Amino acid sequence: MGTLYLVATPIGNLEDVSARALRILGEVSLIAAEDTRQTRKLLSHYNLHTPLVSYHEHSQVRRLDSILDKLADGDVALVSDAGTPALNDPGFELVRAAIGGGYTVSPVPGACAPIAALVVSGLPTDKFLYLGYLPHKAGDRKRLLKQLAVQPYTLIFLETPHRLKAALVDLLATLGDRQIAIARELTKLHEEIFRGQISAAQAHYAEREIMGEITLVVAGTEPAPERWDEPHLRKEIKSALAQGEAPSRIASRLAASSGWPRRAIYRMLADTSLP
Repeated sequence: MGTLYLVATPIGNLEDVSARALRILGEVSLIAAEDTRQTRKLLSHYNLHTPLVSYHEHSQVRRLDSILDKLADGDVALVSDAGTPALNDPGFELVRAAIGGGYTVSPVPGACAPIAALVVSGLPTDKFLYLGYLPHKAGDRKRLLKQLAVQPYTLIFLETPHRLKAALVDLLATLGDRQIAIARELTKLHEEIFRGQISAAQAHYAEREIMGEITLVVAGTEPAPERWDEPHLRKEIKSALAQGEAPSRIASRLAASSGWPRRAIYRMLADTSLP
């Protein structure tokens, strides 16, 4: 019985492929490719001549059995049009079928656009949620974002150029003006990485023509500060007033750090019986 290799291929720059990946692509009996045109460019660049068969969302049902038959006789490689296969493509169905059939499934790691965007974003990388493409309908997109609004994890989405501006509108309205990184055309000639607040991203792309593959990395919600006890808060208010700080500034500053709402702090500010 053969092995199904999940081979990561470049997301742009053809140099971003491992020696092991090239060896396996040259040794397997068949390569199942999401986009044979893209894969043929890679094989031609490295002078590899392994037979190709298309395996994408429109062909997966009729191709599945024939690929499993090939696995019975030898090794097969699965590749996506770019990056790591089985992420946002029908490859997971083949993986599941191969596992169910008792075949060995082995990863050949390499390029991955969501991870590449995450590590250059400047946002926390220790905990993150990868959610694939944002829904293309505004209502579905807003519903998903509302569910994610309280999550403390860095959020990673894919998006298309023609929907980016609408997505930024919904991100700002639903999540607030958080930090975002927008990675476009990673590893390619016109690579661009925007970092800033969502409102700044809207301004940046307002008058621009947007092209290429896009990954969005959005900051998670900030954890609520631990609530101070009331005597501590009153002491800080008294100190701030004694230094001449404006009440509005005191309320804003202490609401951000004390865990108390602005309204409660204003009430204490108006309390002339502060000790």
